Amino acid sequence: MIGILIVDDHRIVREGLIRIIRQEADMEVAGQARSAGEALKLLRSVQVDVIILDIALPGISGLEAIKNFKAMESSIKIIMLSMYPEERFAIRALKAGASGYLTKETAPEELINAIRVVYSGRNYITGFIAEKMLDELKHPMEQAPHERLSSREFEVMCMIGSGKTIKEIAETLSLSDRTVSTYRARILQKMNFKNNAMIVHYLLDNWLIE
Repeated sequence: MIGILIVDDHRIVREGLIRIIRQEADMEVAGQARSAGEALKLLRSVQVDVIILDIALPGISGLEAIKNFKAMESSIKIIMLSMYPEERFAIRALKAGASGYLTKETAPEELINAIRVVYSGRNYITGFIAEKMLDELKHPMEQAPHERLSSREFEVMCMIGSGKTIKEIAETLSLSDRTVSTYRARILQKMNFKNNAMIVHYLLDNWLIE
């Protein structure tokens, strides 16, 4: 039986995933959590084989949480299930230790297949991710400027590029306005940008937003 932990701060998403998983005879929902902190506490008391993890979590982001989960149980498999398209976070998630990356528009059948694949010890790689990784091997390049950002900084930069205000970002990530402003200042400094317009321009030029 594959024990699955669902980590997402939206109740409706968790309930939808629970319904999908409970239809499978070889899977069970070992637990659910609204944040990485809650998930880490649950891991101390329940047997989990696969974590289905969102990126945009309050407090510790999903990307930052991967290393915490792996430190607690190195054999655990993690599937990142995000609202963000693959071109934004997929490679970063895999490099951080995830075994797969899917968007929330993924069909239930593909999610179930991905769970079985990562449980067997393999990575679940879509055609898009495989092509991006092959491109990196064929044409090794210097680290892109945005790769210098932390996972949370990159997430905030993408949200700024999508037109969200400091207040909206703070509410989404359950952070203070001041903390988000600090992240913005770090982004501008690391990227050598002067304003939000330069952030948007960079993200568009690098196909990180549409």
